[in-house]
Amino acid sequence: MSEQIFHIIGISDNPEQELSRAALAVIAAGKVFSGGQRHRELMASRMPAHALWIPITVPLSEVFEQYRGHSDVVVFASGDPLFYGFAATVQRQLPEAVIDLYPSFNSMQMLAHRLLVPYQDMHAVSLTGRPWKEFDAALIQGERMIGVLTDRNKTPRSIARRMLDYGYDNYTVSVGECLGNPDNERVTTVSVIEASAMDFAFPNCMILQRTAVRERPFGIPENRFDLLDGRARMITKMPVRLLSLSMLDLRGRSSFWDIGFCTGSVSIEAKLQFPHLDITAFEVREQGRELMENNSRRFGTPGITTVIGDFMEIQVQEYPAPDAVFIGGHGGRMLPMLQKIDSVLKPGGVIVFNSVSEESLELFRQGIEIIGRKITGQVRVAVDAHNPIEILKAE
Repeated sequence: MSEQIFHIIGISDNPEQELSRAALAVIAAGKVFSGGQRHRELMASRMPAHALWIPITVPLSEVFEQYRGHSDVVVFASGDPLFYGFAATVQRQLPEAVIDLYPSFNSMQMLAHRLLVPYQDMHAVSLTGRPWKEFDAALIQGERMIGVLTDRNKTPRSIARRMLDYGYDNYTVSVGECLGNPDNERVTTVSVIEASAMDFAFPNCMILQRTAVRERPFGIPENRFDLLDGRARMITKMPVRLLSLSMLDLRGRSSFWDIGFCTGSVSIEAKLQFPHLDITAFEVREQGRELMENNSRRFGTPGITTVIGDFMEIQVQEYPAPDAVFIGGHGGRMLPMLQKIDSVLKPGGVIVFNSVSEESLELFRQGIEIIGRKITGQVRVAVDAHNPIEILKAE
């Protein structure tokens, strides 16, 4: 078969929408069409009789299998097909295919137009079939304006509730419903609290506009955390915490493991400063679950994965492989713990350990040598009247 061409036409929810002459010519000459059910309903009267329709449903692998054998496919997509859209999917799945693009305004642009809001610095995220990660990062970073694509599960109501759970009530919420549809379109601007109790027609999208800057501390005092049984010694002290994070060099990392998190202070501090990270925090004590939840909500750090149980018995392959690991506790099993970490640590990964005794210092040194890594950094620090701590970095 000769080269495959995808004519991808962006449309809105307006049944009477105007299309360019070029797009209308492509539709008139088309034989194979594709899109979602809503797209088919909107464009049914424009397609030629006896046209073949390939619905876009999951799994997408089956959709692309149906595309095989067709040299020309006309695809209807929402708005701009290059904005979290189907054109990018075609590029990824069929990099050799030719794309003939006819874009329209995407829904976030349309909502900004309705609100008369300049959107050149809007931070756009998609929650359409996607995890919370990018949205959480935008909140933590305190973006001035956040545009959000929703779906039937991550609705404006559930998004607003998540924001309130972590203290992000410092935004106004504008929701655009059925944008482009003259009969059903509606734009509503409310507070986060109000949005958390409202239902909105689908499809919809959101624009969040910041009303105040939320505190984002760099170095959190120990007395602001909920502590394990109120014991101040059971938390990594702020200067030690910040030194440890600097040695982990997290800016260019993607996945961070905090082993023995106790109060969650290291994970929370890492998430505040590096919100792009996937953070998985392990703790043997059941009390750690509540401590992490309470402290994460207090400091506005959603998205930390909490795992309770004996690290040596956990199937760690279920979690994103780390390229940075902090060991906050080893339970006297330093070598097997290091060996387990070594089995999943990405190439170029780093391990940081805080030693409070000569015995644990020696155990770490020996274990690092056995797994074939090297200690590349060591800092000795004393905080107030506490015993000195050795912060070691191995690569």
